[in-house]
Amino acid sequence: MAISILDALDTIYQEVEAVSSEIITLESSVGRVVSRDYSATLNLPRFDNSAMDGYAFRVRDSGKRVICNATIYAGEKALEDEVRIGTAVKIMTGAPIPKGAQAVVPKENVSIKGELLSMPSGVKEGDHIRYEGEDVRIGDTLIVKGEKITPYTIALLASQGITHLEVYRKIKIAIFSTGDELAHHYEAIEPHQLYNSNAPSFIARAASLGCETSYINSSGDCIKSLQEAISKALHCDVIVTSGGVSVGDRDYTKEAFQQLGMETYFEKVDIKPGKPTTFGKLGSTFIVNLPGNPLASVVNFEMFIKPLILKLQGDRACYHGVIETTVKSKCNIKKGKYTVLLGKYDGKHFYPLAKQSPGMVSPLHDADAMALMSPDVAYIKSSTSLKIIPIGLSLNANQKINFIND
Repeated sequence: MAISILDALDTIYQEVEAVSSEIITLESSVGRVVSRDYSATLNLPRFDNSAMDGYAFRVRDSGKRVICNATIYAGEKALEDEVRIGTAVKIMTGAPIPKGAQAVVPKENVSIKGELLSMPSGVKEGDHIRYEGEDVRIGDTLIVKGEKITPYTIALLASQGITHLEVYRKIKIAIFSTGDELAHHYEAIEPHQLYNSNAPSFIARAASLGCETSYINSSGDCIKSLQEAISKALHCDVIVTSGGVSVGDRDYTKEAFQQLGMETYFEKVDIKPGKPTTFGKLGSTFIVNLPGNPLASVVNFEMFIKPLILKLQGDRACYHGVIETTVKSKCNIKKGKYTVLLGKYDGKHFYPLAKQSPGMVSPLHDADAMALMSPDVAYIKSSTSLKIIPIGLSLNANQKINFIND
């Protein structure tokens, strides 16, 4: 009996744990997941400093004339003398606020006549001063275990003098397809053959998710050939196969793994397309057998293998994210099964693709999101509210869009 999609995902979340960690340099950590918390050891800013090029003075001199008796630049030590009533210090952005100064006035707001500065009125204490620790305080959490490093996380960590990070190691994933009818995309093809589009696609997708990948030669439709391919891949954390999992006379993939001792967690999922999807474990290696039809295999890669990879990576965000939107065009659906619709999302609406057949390849280029429909849904009206799951979604536009909020 087929397991439900939610139960299949729960099985993955329950059975999979994060891999071991390693230490890498800060600069090489983009996209990696930290394996422990990191906290601040320095206040940011480290000292009170000026947010503007201008003059530091006491607010009691607001609207009055004062004398400038010193200058301080960014990178210099704080002045030893205190700023007193009737005086000001010329100060540059980032320079430490001198003792006694209560505010900074931008230089363009100051009138200069000889040695006297006419300060504007209405200046308040703290104007244009960046106070020690107002950004980050010692002990603040910078990043927590399970968070992914971005280029701008690096800025935060570098500001604390952190040079190396403990991160979960990269996942090793092996991919191969089964079938005597398949040829590699770089080989000459016979009239009775098909190019293997699944394996190169999965290699690229796994790499985009931060995995180290191995492309195992396609195996023939026999137990021995399959097990030879499996033996080449058991050093990996995950083996993904496509094809040979249905009920055909030469569909031996599951049998080949089972003969080697694979523990099967589930072997059918109540999903259309891609019902004959199998998940198990052989030794310390997780196994996912996908159907051979290209569109069906991609749907199930995104639905099940992506969360599996994220969970192994220790990523806290291992669950499917959802965008709530509306359908732009109407769509008919065959009732009775949980059905995945591939489509295009433009930032406002979801457009179901006209072509949705499990064996197709061309829709995969256009799809950047998918919607899961319950068995009761037979028809979707235009403008219907819908939850969609992003697939490597990029919301950059191919034409100019007004992004200013009035």
